[in-house]
Amino acid sequence: MTAYDLARGLHILAVIAWMAGLLFLPRLYAYDAEQAAKPEPLRSEMQGLLRTWQTRLLRIILNPAMILSWGFGLWLIHIDAQARGWGFLLEPWMVAKLSGVILLSAWHGFLAGQRKKIAAGTSSHSARFWRMTNEIPFLLAIVMVLSVTTEWGW
Repeated sequence: MTAYDLARGLHILAVIAWMAGLLFLPRLYAYDAEQAAKPEPLRSEMQGLLRTWQTRLLRIILNPAMILSWGFGLWLIHIDAQARGWGFLLEPWMVAKLSGVILLSAWHGFLAGQRKKIAAGTSSHSARFWRMTNEIPFLLAIVMVLSVTTEWGW
């Protein structure tokens, strides 16, 4: 086993955990938004549970998985640069991959900010919004995975 193989395997595992969280958190937000129409005390009890789950998902899974994904990804870039040189970072497939990573990280930041707004009761997004945007990480993943596996160019 080479360092590259180890870095690649750990990167894939970290990304799987990150993606799982990014796909599940908006669903929890949708369920939370649906509680507004429920009568008390059910509404408060369910929102309390959902908000606990949201916080735990973000702190225990999402944030560490994102940090590990970035760390192992940077390690892969370093190893690759030793073999190919740093110029591969400007190839179209890598620009697409890195753009996807930036957008995925921005989405993660948006979700983290929304958790604070939801907890404060100031979020203006509906359950429909959360369901409609739930697939954003998967769409980005399609672009990133196909870019890396095909290494397409112009």
